[in-house]
Amino acid sequence: MSNTIWTMIQPALVPSGGMEVLNPATGEMIARVQTYSSDEVDAIIQRAEAARKGWAALTAKVRSDRLRDWYNMIQQHHHELAALCTAECGKPLAEASGEVNYAASFAEWFSEEARRAYGETIPGFAEGKAIMVTKEPIGTCAAITPWNFPLAMITRKAAPALAAGCSIVIKPSESTPLSALALEALAVEAGIPKDVFRIVPSEDARAIGQVFCTHPLVRKISFTGSTAVGKKLLEQAASTIKGASMELGGNAPFIVFDDADMDAALDGAMIAKFRNAGQTCIGANRLLVQKSVHDEFVDGLVRRVRDLKVGNGVEPGMEIGPLITDKALRKVDELTASAIKQGATLACGGSRHNAGAQFFTPTVLTGVTQDMDIASQEIFGPVACVMAFDDEAEAIRIANDTRYGLASYFYTRDLGRAWRVREALEFGMVAINEGLLGTEVAPFGGIKESGLGREGSRHGLDEYFELKYALIGGLSG
Repeated sequence: MSNTIWTMIQPALVPSGGMEVLNPATGEMIARVQTYSSDEVDAIIQRAEAARKGWAALTAKVRSDRLRDWYNMIQQHHHELAALCTAECGKPLAEASGEVNYAASFAEWFSEEARRAYGETIPGFAEGKAIMVTKEPIGTCAAITPWNFPLAMITRKAAPALAAGCSIVIKPSESTPLSALALEALAVEAGIPKDVFRIVPSEDARAIGQVFCTHPLVRKISFTGSTAVGKKLLEQAASTIKGASMELGGNAPFIVFDDADMDAALDGAMIAKFRNAGQTCIGANRLLVQKSVHDEFVDGLVRRVRDLKVGNGVEPGMEIGPLITDKALRKVDELTASAIKQGATLACGGSRHNAGAQFFTPTVLTGVTQDMDIASQEIFGPVACVMAFDDEAEAIRIANDTRYGLASYFYTRDLGRAWRVREALEFGMVAINEGLLGTEVAPFGGIKESGLGREGSRHGLDEYFELKYALIGGLSG
């Protein structure tokens, strides 16, 4: 890790005590991080509330320039941030480098959107009256981010909040606080006031979540994580009627119709399923393949999966890193064993990998059915579950048979089918003939039990505004 980034985050590190940050590939302790109690977070929220008023009073151009400087700082330290991400998250260095670009893209996008928070005028309903609507910062915000994208999940929440003129306090995952602290340090270097954007690592996620949700000065909570935790946060946030953005669990279908470009579908499946060792909320959880091309698809998938290189992400050419914790590994192991016991066929993999204690061998299961545990739970590991279907109607029925509605994918070369299936899928995001759909320019989010609100795009900025309607009378001569 670079001395530059390491020096920047030194104030947040402690020689003893604190929270240990471990490398999931080796089990080695990387650092000890200062943690914050509920009382300390309360004080930080109060300072954020005081600081946000001066930040909001700046012109949109000034906030835009500061965010642009933050983007430049992130790119300037690109390689250092990627190495830090790999060290604490485990993903291969090439993927971590891609995440740095993805994280930076939100700082860049919202630096531009900061200047475009347009209001509107509405034709008056009576003579001598005018109606004006303005967008105003929602206030002090709080966020809780996950470990699987420790850089991008910070900027995807912080950048729009800052662009809108809000302050934001973020608790990163206990597993990956270093990436968050590095982004905070770079934001300060870019001229964003420290109290306006704070990172507060803590091992007591429940207590900090309660502070965020019940604090009267916090006007919005944003969370990315499990549906179970999201429901609890929403219950707590109801006590102060605060705004909420929830990006929760997923159970993405990946549908391959018989007219699909098979090579393209296989390329997409490898990205949608095995990126970050399968540890993504939009990962393909169920691969639905039409029976007439099922065997061809499975043969191609197994060949590619067997060729995946598993190992420490810092080593050249690695494609599959470790799972984040031993608990995560046990879950994947148990779901795989349960599926086989329930009747699935193991095509390849299916066991722990000798690369290290937290590695799982990339796996393909066939004969998976909707009544199996693995078909209804987020796998969050490198296990591809292939399900066969007869026709378009059955594919849609199986795809929608889930309480989740985050991401979905399908492959077809029939334009009519593409339109019908896109319309029928009950998901917030649909990728057609593509296996990767995340981008800063489009709204990211789900429906049903996958969440509320959207991140990215111009809609992501609106999540941090309140609308103020002004009726102006006395305009008649």
